[in-house]
Amino acid sequence: MSTEKKFPMTQAGKEKLIEELEYLKTVKRKEVVERIKVARSFGDLSENSEYDSAKEDQAFIEGRISTLESMIRNAEIIEDNGDDDRVQLGKTVTFKEMDGDEESYTIVGSAEADPFEGRISNDSPIAKGLLGRTVGDRVKIMTPGGEMDVEITSIS
Repeated sequence: MSTEKKFPMTQAGKEKLIEELEYLKTVKRKEVVERIKVARSFGDLSENSEYDSAKEDQAFIEGRISTLESMIRNAEIIEDNGDDDRVQLGKTVTFKEMDGDEESYTIVGSAEADPFEGRISNDSPIAKGLLGRTVGDRVKIMTPGGEMDVEITSIS
């Protein structure tokens, strides 16, 4: 019997996935079914680009629904254990690169990562380099863009 992959995430992240799932099931599914109906009314399906496009959208939506259901079913909620001294899932860490740039990221599970919103996956090179570290630690992190030399300035 295979064990399904766990998806670490915050409670807010899980709620966001539930909202997306509900939207896909109640709104997007109906929209794409209606598009398929309209495209079928155009006649010959073999040369009907509207039909092909709607079927592709339907396949994408059904795949996303399946993925979301799995992620929600296998969600592992990140609990704050009260340890504000170490970088861990759910914590926001601020660090200063040795060239002076300061950055802050919240470390979350891959399901809710959004680097543009300041949330990075615990599987990312930066998070892997920071996890378990404390304020004041200097860390060398290998990223696809090269090596980063950082010092952790705060954890919250």
